[in-house]
Amino acid sequence: MRVLLQRVSSAAVAVNAQTVGQIGPGLLLLVGAEAEDGPADIAWLVGKISKLRVFGDADGVMNRSLLDTGGEVLAVSQFTLFASVKKGNRPSWSRAAPGLVSQPLFDAFVAAMAAEIGKPVPTGVFGADMQVSLVNDGPVTLLLDSRHPE
Repeated sequence: MRVLLQRVSSAAVAVNAQTVGQIGPGLLLLVGAEAEDGPADIAWLVGKISKLRVFGDADGVMNRSLLDTGGEVLAVSQFTLFASVKKGNRPSWSRAAPGLVSQPLFDAFVAAMAAEIGKPVPTGVFGADMQVSLVNDGPVTLLLDSRHPE
């Protein structure tokens, strides 16, 4: 699984001009899955994301985690995180898990994240055309890949 994490002051996702999820300060997570992903990938990502020290302390140093700050999380499914642009100019989505595989993985990720932080995690609508808006704080943007942890 891959997650593009963005520290935000606020974020929202809309479908058909209707807001379906929004948060204040916290993390916007764009989440993509491959067919081979499973519970171990979810557990690693949830543990890493909840404990990443990407929020400022009293001195403005990134020393605080999502768990430390009580920040919110907005999760949006994002199959394009597995785009391949190796050949030609049109991205290939062949590495992205099909919806029948990726939707249960995304739902399990959201449930695990909600349990980890102790609060609901709003989402977009799986498979819908979504408009995501955010105020990127910092900016802080990180790419996490459960198959290639660094």
